[in-house]
Amino acid sequence: MRPFWVRLVVVLTVLTGINYVTWRWVASLNWDAWWIAVPLVIAETYSLIDVMLFGMTVWRLKERTPPSPESADATVDVFVTTYNEPLDMVMATALAAQRIRHPHSTWILDDGDRQELRDLAAAHGLGYVTRGAAWSGMPRHAKAGNLNNALMMTSGEFLLILDADQIPEPDILDKTLGYFNNRRVALVQTPQYFSNVPDSDPLGSQAPLFYGPIQQGKDGWNAAFFCGSNAVLRREALMQLGLVGYVKETEKSVRRALSASQAAIRKARKAASNESPLLLQTLDEVEAATLEARRQLDAGESLSEITYRARRRVDRAVQSLVLADVTALQADLEEIAAMSPVQVGEAGVPVVTEDAVHRMAARDWSPLGAIESVQAVLDALSVERTDEAQPVMPLATISVTEDMATAMRLHSLGWQSVYHHEILAYGLAPEDIGTMLTQRLRWAQGTMQVFLRENPLVQRGLKMGQRLMYFATMWTYLSGFAAVVYFAAPIVYLLLGILPVTSLSADFFLRFIPFMVVNQLLFAIAGKGIPTWRGQQYSLALFPTWIKACTTAARNVWLGRPLGFAVTPKDRQSGGPRWSLIRPQIIVSVLLVIASVVGIGRLAAGMSEPIGTLVNVLWVVFDLVVMSILVRAVLYRGYQADEPDDETSSITEPSNERAARGPEL
Repeated sequence: MRPFWVRLVVVLTVLTGINYVTWRWVASLNWDAWWIAVPLVIAETYSLIDVMLFGMTVWRLKERTPPSPESADATVDVFVTTYNEPLDMVMATALAAQRIRHPHSTWILDDGDRQELRDLAAAHGLGYVTRGAAWSGMPRHAKAGNLNNALMMTSGEFLLILDADQIPEPDILDKTLGYFNNRRVALVQTPQYFSNVPDSDPLGSQAPLFYGPIQQGKDGWNAAFFCGSNAVLRREALMQLGLVGYVKETEKSVRRALSASQAAIRKARKAASNESPLLLQTLDEVEAATLEARRQLDAGESLSEITYRARRRVDRAVQSLVLADVTALQADLEEIAAMSPVQVGEAGVPVVTEDAVHRMAARDWSPLGAIESVQAVLDALSVERTDEAQPVMPLATISVTEDMATAMRLHSLGWQSVYHHEILAYGLAPEDIGTMLTQRLRWAQGTMQVFLRENPLVQRGLKMGQRLMYFATMWTYLSGFAAVVYFAAPIVYLLLGILPVTSLSADFFLRFIPFMVVNQLLFAIAGKGIPTWRGQQYSLALFPTWIKACTTAARNVWLGRPLGFAVTPKDRQSGGPRWSLIRPQIIVSVLLVIASVVGIGRLAAGMSEPIGTLVNVLWVVFDLVVMSILVRAVLYRGYQADEPDDETSSITEPSNERAARGPEL
């Protein structure tokens, strides 16, 4: 019955939402205050699209039954990724991974290249992988580069990827490998659950809405995506992805080189307008070679053959020009020699006459300089990726988070994914607001990088449902801009008495209230009792983080500016409360309070309407309640276990105390 009720509430939400927002656009805008009225209705339209995408997500909630038993001979590599995390944390995870029951090889992927960790891995019989000399001076691509490097040094049929703090259960492979009996399944993602989070979850780390109905809904559309850890992937699918990516990137490089060569040829022809006919003939031949290469590229011919033929044809043309140039140079030297330019000076030293100097300076000795730029561009016609440490990069490197882009590319190739709704690994969440903000910023930046570089709405190979499921996740990070408007609207009314709507009439309430009620009802029914309020708080309260993520990602993609990537610390950062981290929210909260006081004063003085003041004061109260979570987050002093157990023991024995802290989803 649950799917029926979910779909019924989705329909009601969409109908009431469209009814309300359409009325807002058509009949309620206060055009005398368009500067706040239009932004507000745009923000409301954004929110309607957001809830409609959520409704579409949960329309196909998939609650999977356990898969059939896995193949006993399936080979698995377990990767524990690390950069600078504490050695005891990495070893606790690696040793727990070593105890996984299904036969496998455990590898520590140390991007920090630490000798101490290498020695510990050897002492415990663990594999150890770090980057070689080929990566020196090359783009490293953070975690994606670390995993891509390890893929070329291992051979397991499947890969279990774990972050340095994610302690796996011994049966994690027993419960996930069976899905791969379907040969088209490339990815099985399990939830990320954190054992150091209190029930109040002041930093909003657990994300029960995402690792619940959202991922289950995406799973129904075959769009559940890779989340970076606690996931099993098929090597064959990743290698296919890497090879396809290699071909695409090489083709892009060749096309760029051919396009650039056209500009270089035009420039060289202009510079050579007074040169010999032979030079112009050579440039014509080079241009013909590039045009032919582009035609063959469009026809889908082999890249290696195209680049080989084009470079050979250009080389022959240049060689002919060089031969002619050398012949002309020899003739010029003979002509100068016949002029007897050399005389004997006072000291008996031979000198060149002034007449000969003028003749030599006036002579354009070589036309080869005119095509140097063309030759340099054509040197880029190569199928070798000399700008990367390795030619094949299976995991996507287009953003600071490798997971979503990799999954989207796998889906575009026709592979399937699975979301297994059971906690099978236990991690460590941030324990201070600074670390939490760093983590959320990186997630948002990575998502927006993918959106700007590979917009899912136009990606070939994706079905419409998959396109919208990826777009839905990207769309949510635009909420920071809408939040600014939602905070500004009540401030404007309470301070200035300006309403963004024509009036707060019965028409407004009859449309707005039903929409809000069924909207909240949808979250309650889809979540089936899980807490969603904390997620709703942070979606608004972190508006500066979301705005920064969008703007920095745009500057990175469009202007090439660096993001300033930082690895999320795994331990609590020292120091007292850091109020500066939420300065924008504090300013907004102060303005909301001041606006409320002024608004109540205006009401007492008869300068505003009671209904308008009441509605906006209630709006301010709601905003302040949303913001209040940040006060708790700043004052949060880290996780304190309910029972005085040994945290180190709970980390090294995940199937006992640590696992007991989190029930199955």
